[in-house]
Amino acid sequence: MTATPATPMTSAPPGPEAASGVIHDIGFRHYDGERLGHARARAALTLHSLRGAFGFGRGFRAKIMPFGLLGIMMMPAVVSVAAMTLAQQQPFAYAGFSTTMSAVLAIFLATQSPAITAPDLRFRVLPLYFSRPVSVGDYVTAKVTAMTMALAILQWIPLTVMFIGEMLADLPGPPKTGQYLATMGVSIVYALMLACLGLAIASLTLRRGLGVAAVIAFYLFATAVSQVLAGVLSSMSRDEPASWALLINPFYLVDAVQVWLTGGPPGMGNIYPDGLGGPVAALGVVVVTAVAAAVLILRYRKAASA
Repeated sequence: MTATPATPMTSAPPGPEAASGVIHDIGFRHYDGERLGHARARAALTLHSLRGAFGFGRGFRAKIMPFGLLGIMMMPAVVSVAAMTLAQQQPFAYAGFSTTMSAVLAIFLATQSPAITAPDLRFRVLPLYFSRPVSVGDYVTAKVTAMTMALAILQWIPLTVMFIGEMLADLPGPPKTGQYLATMGVSIVYALMLACLGLAIASLTLRRGLGVAAVIAFYLFATAVSQVLAGVLSSMSRDEPASWALLINPFYLVDAVQVWLTGGPPGMGNIYPDGLGGPVAALGVVVVTAVAAAVLILRYRKAASA
């Protein structure tokens, strides 16, 4: 019994299906440059968010609100410089300036926080950020830093204009350099707490309009509750509990801290508790900031995994 030789198998000519699987070289090249890492990524995201807070990179209408509010913040500084130049007196103190202008800062926070948080959440681009060496912590840090810088700039410019006006007006007595520097430092704490609060509230909704309404509602509610409760207690001659009731409002917490640390006058004529009032207010600032930052991190972790 003889074996028959096996006939060689011939492959069929490639058809259209095979041709459609060809990979074409369209010019992509491997990146061999320097890897800039987390720090540069955070810096780029911070700068992008800071520009967005003032409307840069968007249309003209996006710049009206932030720069209009900056103009309103400048009004007390302009009046103060004019009074110092013409009447040789300073009508506005550095301490308490931020609290006195808290409504303007709250409007800025309400309008610009959703502009920073809403687009990435609404269009679900967070997985694209986190697919690269940008962690949730990096992202939240960049957003909080950008809003903190924006709120600080909103306070620093008028305060600095007032200080330069005081130096040029040559008022009687030494210039209030220490009070100016202390107020500039406290304004950073104020900006950080407000940034965490505003971004945490705005991040809970995907709609920019709802975010604006939520932040404004929080500001009005906190202010109304603290003022009404303090007023009721004062009418009952319970001044000590009334001063503590003001600390319900997070916008007054930092003002109480600056009164405690610098001895400067409080904003809006408020009277804060003596003794333990300052340390308790400082602890309240830390707690509010930490809780708001934790809410932000949890919100973005949930959004990244969705």
